Amino acid sequence: MSTGVIIALIVIVIVAVLAVVATVPTLRTRGGAHGGRGLKHRFGPEYDRAVARHDGDVNAAERELDALVQRHGGLRERPLEAADRERFQARWRAAQERFVDSPREAVADADHLLAEVAGARGFPDGAEHDEQLAALSVHHANHVHGYRRVHGAAHPPGKGDGRDSGAPGTEDMRTAMVEARALFDELVGSVPEQSKPQPQPQQQVEAQTQARDSSRAGRRLPWNFPRHQAKES
Repeated sequence: MSTGVIIALIVIVIVAVLAVVATVPTLRTRGGAHGGRGLKHRFGPEYDRAVARHDGDVNAAERELDALVQRHGGLRERPLEAADRERFQARWRAAQERFVDSPREAVADADHLLAEVAGARGFPDGAEHDEQLAALSVHHANHVHGYRRVHGAAHPPGKGDGRDSGAPGTEDMRTAMVEARALFDELVGSVPEQSKPQPQPQQQVEAQTQARDSSRAGRRLPWNFPRHQAKES
């Protein structure tokens, strides 16, 4: 075999190896068990948010989401005891009723309660909010943004440093509570989540607000939670 032929073969092998190396990252992101369509299906709206965070770079977004699945995909949610479920539900109703007079305090209550419920279900502790949120995004991607939004309302930019320009208005806080309620309903439900029918959006945000006493009967709640009719005495 001539020297020229040997050199040509070596060049061909090198080019082939470089081509394989160049395609591995794409195959891992798009063709792996967690990539491409699988990620988009699993993360839903969180997939689109990840792409937006990376300025439209789909590969970068999918690498981020794939890493989240590898880190938190094996988490198994713990069921709640019936007594704990009722206690959490009562506290959420109390937060909704508190919103009428103290919306900021009510939003803070909701934020704290979501962190506590998530921790009770086996997610990372609420003290590690970013990690807890990341884990929730893997298992409750359709509604985790409600938690993100209510947490932002409870901890607005500038809070505690004398600035309040970033403080949310009442309508923003109301919307945050509505969206967060959908995640709360999923978390207090029985497990496994995959085995039960998914509720319709209007059911997810349906409020359990109790009728106000007579002194507040004429006051209108500052949100769009549907209200059950008060029972006639």
